[in-house]
Amino acid sequence: MEHCNHQHQTPTSATCFKCSGSTTFSPPPPSHSFSHMSPPPTYCPIRAPAIPPDPLSQRNIVLAPVPQALPVPPLDEYKFVVPTKRIRSVDDIRRFHDFDSGKHFLGFIVSLSDSIRGRKISDPCHVSEPVTAIVQILETLTMWIDEIPPVQQAARYGNVAYRTWHGRMVENAESFMMRVLQDDVIKSTVEIVPYFTDSFGNPSRIDYGTGHETNFAAWLYCLVRLEEIVEQDYTALVARVFVKYLDLMRKLQLVYCLEPAGSHGVWGLDDYQFLPYVFGSSQLIDHKYMKPKSIHNRDILDNFSKDYMYLACIAFIRKVKKSAFAEHSPMLDDISGVQNWNKVNIGLLKMYKVEVLEKVPIMQHFLFGSIIEW
Repeated sequence: MEHCNHQHQTPTSATCFKCSGSTTFSPPPPSHSFSHMSPPPTYCPIRAPAIPPDPLSQRNIVLAPVPQALPVPPLDEYKFVVPTKRIRSVDDIRRFHDFDSGKHFLGFIVSLSDSIRGRKISDPCHVSEPVTAIVQILETLTMWIDEIPPVQQAARYGNVAYRTWHGRMVENAESFMMRVLQDDVIKSTVEIVPYFTDSFGNPSRIDYGTGHETNFAAWLYCLVRLEEIVEQDYTALVARVFVKYLDLMRKLQLVYCLEPAGSHGVWGLDDYQFLPYVFGSSQLIDHKYMKPKSIHNRDILDNFSKDYMYLACIAFIRKVKKSAFAEHSPMLDDISGVQNWNKVNIGLLKMYKVEVLEKVPIMQHFLFGSIIEW
């Protein structure tokens, strides 16, 4: 990113218009609109400034309609192209959500959430050959981390050995697709490989965030449109595939010290992930004993985090952050006061749409081709 000395900044704001960096000036008042973080087309920062959420943004989430599950339409014709970035402005975001691509992608996320409702990770479920192949791919990627140890360096974050791991993943991405795709859609690799390779972080910045996680969901969505994965596989996509993906990403984060991409710091839900909270809250809906406030019970986290994704996320945060939970994760602490898991799940689905799928700094990197159309 271009170096900036902040001399051009006016004293009315605490973030630089040119580079998004913090300045020595006074921070904006609490009423500053969090929803205005989506910048104009000429402004494309890597990370959004970590500012407190304002009441207007929270009100937008509360008043947003509840996302609904939608069936994924199969692809009518095969005219695969190299996908490209198309989102540059808030108007582009609005266009994406107003038309079928945005609606069906969000509907797919809701369907995955519904598929795991009230189920433990260890519960038996239908596991097809494509799902098994994806799990094996993720296991291979996890094994490579052990083969490519971090190097000694002065920088605390962003171990450069990650670039070696990422390069090997990219080199083998097309062959990985061959394990999943049938012969009639083998040419789709030109379109779906970019979603796959962008699912595990950025090798230049050595960071990872919810945009990369969304790319992994988009890759799975493409496989559903290609009919390599069917609705019967949805439970396994969450309980087998996404759980394995989450394990891989946590290991990458810890071993190579990946920076959080676009993190809002203490004011965000999580430095790296979002979807496991959506799926994990669905798992706990109508649970007899565990309530949202149960995340503060260490015994529950120790004994049940292997079966419930939400609890595993909380346990991981407590492992890597040592101060008081309410200090480093105030949003999750607030959510623990919600009455029941159904309300948590609905709120998180709406929040995912507003804070991830409607934010230009995240979605400016999203790709469109013939499968996810612009």
